[in-house]
Amino acid sequence: MPSSLQAVPAPLWFKSSYSGGNATECVECAYLSHAAFIRDSKCIGGPTLSLRPQAWHRFVDSVRHGLPGPS
Repeated sequence: MPSSLQAVPAPLWFKSSYSGGNATECVECAYLSHAAFIRDSKCIGGPTLSLRPQAWHRFVDSVRHGLPGPS
């Protein structure tokens, strides 16, 4: 492995505390130092949304406080 490449640990996924308890609408999240990841728990091999930490924090704050997103 070239010295400029580093292994990235596999993300540890957890279900959002706001996901429905009936297993029909579950969102999973995972955090690494460089990104926050979001996926559908029913489709773990499917697409994953990756956000920089700053963008994730702005999103969470907007949802928490009911603020409108960017226009």
